[in-house]
Amino acid sequence: MIGGNNEQFKSEVTVTLVKKTERKLGVADYANKIKKEVMMIPGVKVTVTPVSTMGQADDAPIQLLLKGPKVADLYKMADSIVRIMATVQGTQDIKLSVDKSKPEMQIVLDRDRMSALGISVFNVANTLRLAFAGNSDLQFSEGNKEFDINLRFEQNFRKSSADINALTVKNNQGKDVELQDFATVHQILGPNKLERINRISSLTVKASVSGRPVGTVGEEVKQAVSKRIHNNEISIEYAGQMKRQTEAFSSLLTAILFAILLVYLVMVALYNSYLHPFVVLFSLPMAIIGAFWALALTGSYLNVFSMIGMIMLMGLVAKNAILLVDFTNQLRVKGFEIKQALLEAGKERLRPILMTTLSMVFGMLPIALASGASSETKNGMAWVIIGGLLSSLLLTLFLVPAVYYTFESWVATLKARRSGKQALASVSAA
Repeated sequence: MIGGNNEQFKSEVTVTLVKKTERKLGVADYANKIKKEVMMIPGVKVTVTPVSTMGQADDAPIQLLLKGPKVADLYKMADSIVRIMATVQGTQDIKLSVDKSKPEMQIVLDRDRMSALGISVFNVANTLRLAFAGNSDLQFSEGNKEFDINLRFEQNFRKSSADINALTVKNNQGKDVELQDFATVHQILGPNKLERINRISSLTVKASVSGRPVGTVGEEVKQAVSKRIHNNEISIEYAGQMKRQTEAFSSLLTAILFAILLVYLVMVALYNSYLHPFVVLFSLPMAIIGAFWALALTGSYLNVFSMIGMIMLMGLVAKNAILLVDFTNQLRVKGFEIKQALLEAGKERLRPILMTTLSMVFGMLPIALASGASSETKNGMAWVIIGGLLSSLLLTLFLVPAVYYTFESWVATLKARRSGKQALASVSAA
């Protein structure tokens, strides 16, 4: 499908791919292949943009928003950032949000000469506006209809810089003075639009990413720019997918911390102890290690879905430690020593721990191994859960009993010292 826009020299082509099972190339590989073939046409510039699930073209994932008082300084810094971003592996289609290839005529006025001739800037501006843009203050009425009358120079008298130079402006004495007598006309390339944010001039440097995670490339771009770009008058903000990803990860990390806190508080209420729930929480780092290990082995990226899998892990992996600690407490109430109770709890609770963990692992395998359309977004979440459960299964069985035994030994030592001090104080008082 070919679409148009309000710019004469740009066109948009939307390519709809067949099902994933009917092609060998991925979306990124196919897009790069098309781009190379189209760029063989001389003078053509091609930008490939993926389409979101909503059917709209996604904007460039990496965006650096520059804001400052002077537009010229913005362009100068933007050119430096473009060169820096080009050195980062994975960036492509680096461009500015404002196209500087629009031809325009620049008129430089000689203020001293204008003062000597009796010409004001206001008269020059009005004359140029009337000659090229026209004036539609007059109207022609015919019946009940009114038509605007636009007065301006004929096309043959406003085609070249020579026509502009020959334009006459009346001075304060009513005499006609040609523009070339007090001004210089240049043909330059200028921006096709002016951007402002909160009434401050702005400019955005955009880049697409190919072959590497957006987060990794974005972080390398941040480091490279912060090392080599220093300007107190121009502020740099990161927008686009980088900003959304940072906000999403920040919210999800907050959710993970709240999940850990809620798990701890619930266990404090159930165990009526602040120590034993803390022992259970030692199983969580083991799960996180396994989650990252699984992502690395499968080549998956840490995205929003993976972070959601991390939140799910907080509740799933804690149950192994809860089974061990709860059964150990029951045996100690019956008179077992700490070491004997831990060994017995490990043997008795190994079977239910294996059953529950393996059942969840096998339940996640279909999602982890899925290869259908958009399956990549959910594969990471499943691999995070599988890796976290397996590592928690292997490490929790050894770590949690060791931590439990160590903490109980510390508590017993502290109680012994406290009771000794109390006995010594009683003897001294006697």
